[in-house]
Amino acid sequence: MQSVAQKVMSGRFTLDFGPLKEPLAFIRLLEWVFSIFAFATTGGYSGTTSINVQCDGSTNEEIKAHFNYPFRLMQHPYNVPVCKINQTGTTAHFLTGDYTSSAQFYVCIGVLAFLYTTATLVLYLGYQHIYRESSRGPTVDLLLTAALTFLWLASSSAWAKGLTDVKWATSPANIVTLVEVCKVKTNLCTPGAVPHMGRLNASVIFGFLNLIVWGGNCWFIYKETPFHKSANPPAEVQEGVGPS
Repeated sequence: MQSVAQKVMSGRFTLDFGPLKEPLAFIRLLEWVFSIFAFATTGGYSGTTSINVQCDGSTNEEIKAHFNYPFRLMQHPYNVPVCKINQTGTTAHFLTGDYTSSAQFYVCIGVLAFLYTTATLVLYLGYQHIYRESSRGPTVDLLLTAALTFLWLASSSAWAKGLTDVKWATSPANIVTLVEVCKVKTNLCTPGAVPHMGRLNASVIFGFLNLIVWGGNCWFIYKETPFHKSANPPAEVQEGVGPS
C-alpha cells in the first residue's frame, strides 16, 4: 500500500483554494501565520540596557550593555570606570545568566511548526483528494498536530519564564546593585534606560495563541479520522431496519 508521501509524489498537483473556506485549512493558515510571528519576534532580537555612574569628583557617565538572542548574557561585557584617584581606566563587567535553552527551544518549535503547516497547506490545497481518500492522512495529521500542541505548551511556558529572568538580569536597577564601584558611598550610580521588550512580550503572546489555535484544530482534524466517524454511525444504523 502506498504511503501518503508516495501518493503525493506520484499524484497530480491541483491547486484549489476551496478548502480555505473550511475550518480545517483556514485554521492551518492561521497556524502558519502565527508560527512565523512567534519565531520572528524572538530570533534576531537585540537590546541595550544602561546605568549612570558618577565617580567622586568626576562627571556623570552612561554605561551601556548590549545583549541579543539567544540571550547568553554572561558573554556580553560592559566597561565601568574604576573610580580611583589618578586612574582613568575601566573594568570589564558582564551581564549574568544564560537563557539560551528556553529561547532556542521556543524558536525551534516555531520553525518546525512553520515547516509542518507549509507542508500540510500544500497537501490541503493541492492534494485534497489524496488526503481524504484514506484514513491514514488525517490520522497522522492528528497525531503530529497534537504533538506540536504539547510542544507549544512546553516551549511557550519555558520561554515566558526565561523572558521574565532576562528582564530581571538586564534591569538597570538590578545591574546597579552588582557593580562594585556603585557600592562605594562616595560614588553615585543610578539606573539608566530600560531595554525595550515589547517585541519579546509579543513573542510570548504569539506562543500561547499558537497553543490555543493548534489545540482547537485537533478537533477539526479528529472529525476527519475514522475514530470520529465510527463513534457517530449513520442515523439509519442507529434506528435499525424497520419492519417490511
